[in-house]
Amino acid sequence: MQTRLWVTGYRSFELGAFNDKDPKIEVIKRALKENLIDQLKNNGLEWIITGGQMGTEQWTCETAIGLKKDFPQLKIALMLPFSNFAANWNQEHQVKLTDLRTRVDFSEALSKEIYKSPIQLRNFQAFMLKHTDGALMVYDPDNPGKAEFEYKAIQAYQLEHPDYSLKTIDFDMLTDISNEIEEEKRPW
Repeated sequence: MQTRLWVTGYRSFELGAFNDKDPKIEVIKRALKENLIDQLKNNGLEWIITGGQMGTEQWTCETAIGLKKDFPQLKIALMLPFSNFAANWNQEHQVKLTDLRTRVDFSEALSKEIYKSPIQLRNFQAFMLKHTDGALMVYDPDNPGKAEFEYKAIQAYQLEHPDYSLKTIDFDMLTDISNEIEEEKRPW
């Protein structure tokens, strides 16, 4: 049983997705939705636990909120590593995060302090690993980005916790989904 799933991955800027209408977001959300539905149907998924980063983590929240209609048992937790997490973001991005925090089942900052050091980020990773049964990442090891830190932390954790699972949605999978979407849009 994998009842608690950590979902993370690329930030929006790493994918060149700078607005909500970018077609890449539709592809990523479709990949997330398919994987989350599989987890819900086959692994007893109860909680999706993610962070508040722009990109995969926020898209996960949005996708999961949409799934609650068909899977009302699904719960979503949005965890932040420190109290002033989005302080350096522009107003629009701050408002979007605040809105998401009100729409999930649980949201909290792990550290009540403002950002002081990378230790807070390592503590965040340790918390996520300890409080989940597995991870789903939109990540391709051949194209590292900031999510490489989470990827390596998960791999290190798996050495001592072999039952902890990791599934990645890589660029090949995203290309396949993009092709499916394009095929569906063709007027036959």
